[in-house]
Formats: sequence, structure tokens, C-alpha cells
Amino acid sequence: MSMKGLTVKELYTLEETIAKDIFEGVTYPWEVLPKISEFILRLGQTLPEEEYDKVGEDVWIAKSAKVFESAYIHGPAIIGKNAEVRQCAFIRGNAIVGEGAVVGNSTELKNVILFNKVQVPHYNYVGDSILGYKAHMGAGSITSNVKSDKKLVVVKTPEGNIETGIKKFGAMLGDEVEVGCGSVLNPGTVIGRNSNVYPLSSVRGCVPSDSIYKGQDNIVVKEARKVETEQEAPEAPEKGKGGLKVVK
Repeated sequence: MSMKGLTVKELYTLEETIAKDIFEGVTYPWEVLPKISEFILRLGQTLPEEEYDKVGEDVWIAKSAKVFESAYIHGPAIIGKNAEVRQCAFIRGNAIVGEGAVVGNSTELKNVILFNKVQVPHYNYVGDSILGYKAHMGAGSITSNVKSDKKLVVVKTPEGNIETGIKKFGAMLGDEVEVGCGSVLNPGTVIGRNSNVYPLSSVRGCVPSDSIYKGQDNIVVKEARKVETEQEAPEAPEKGKGGLKVVK
């Protein structure tokens, strides 16, 4: 994955988040992580009262959002229109939950931006991360946001390393990324648009857009995989001749 592929422009559709302005003048998305709290406080003051309720200290919840009684939300936080925050969700602060997004049972958020229609629906931890439009994390998948040696996170690419200067940095998921159940996204992970991660994966570094992550040394480009599958698929047996029909 090239350094260009790590940029805000390549990863995200900014029209699909209420936080569009925080990315102004920014090259890489992780640059906004230290700014989320202050941005929410400013943005919250501008939200129309006919569309949002201010609940408690620095928490704005859209009137059309559904928040279960057992969910806990600590400010600063904004819960967007038609979002759903389910039972026992734990939002620790500095969180923007986009329109139509789902924060599920026992999911924990901290210092995050979830674009519109993001789904983190079952036992997820998402910290110091940005999830693009329609990104989805399968049950039990998490972002690990601090290195075990507590050193600053470095984003590693084939073109060289990028020093982030940040100690807490989970993952940047591009639009429509699918993360399989039980996966761990290690600190500094960046996954390009429309990519899939196999269940139970431990992901480290960068995954290009339109790819399938099967393992650290086994990342398949979707278009190449499609062509390969079409070439290798055996012909289905003729009707009445017996045998199994192959569907790929």
C-alpha cells in the first residue's frame, strides 16, 4: 500500500460524516485523533435544537437516534440521526457516531469517528480509530490502540515508515471495509476501501484497497481473485448427467 493510499482522500467519503470539517488541511487521517474532543465541543454548540437534544454534560443525541437505557455515554460525544446505541454499550467520550450507525451490545468506544452507517454491533472495542462509511466490524473484533512497549506508533509502508508522533492509535478503516469476527487490528493498522479481513486475523501494517486479507503474507487483490476463480471453476454438469454443481 503506497503512502498515497493512506490519505484521507483515498480512504474516506467526507460527505458521509458530520465531522467533515475536522479533516480540512489534513493529509493522513490519524492527524485528527488529538483534535476530536475539541471539535465535538465546538460542533455540538452549532447543532440545531429541533434535531438534537443535549443530554448531560457535552453529549448531543439526535432526536431520531435510539439509545437503550442501559447504554452509557460520557461526553464529549455526538450521536447522529437514526443511529442506534444498544444495550450496555459503553461510550467513554470523544466519540462521533454517524447517521444510521450501530453501536452494539457491550461495544466500547473511545476517541473515535464513526462515519455514517458504520456497524460495530457485537462486543467490539474501538479506540483512537476512524471507521469510514459503511465499515463493519464482526463480532468480537477489536482495535488494539497501544503498543506493548508503549512507544509511539509508526505506520509502515513499502515506501518507508511514517512517524505519527502518537502513542494511542488503533486503526483507520476506509469506506466499506469488512473485518471478520474475532480479529485484532494492531496499533497503526490502515485498511483501504472495500477490503475484507478474514475472521480471527491479527492485522498489522497496511492493507491495500479492494483486497482480501487472509494473513500477513497472504493478501489477495479482489479483481485478480475474481479472474482466477472464473478461469479455474469447472463447468457444471449437464442437466440429468449427475454430479455436483460448483458454485463459487
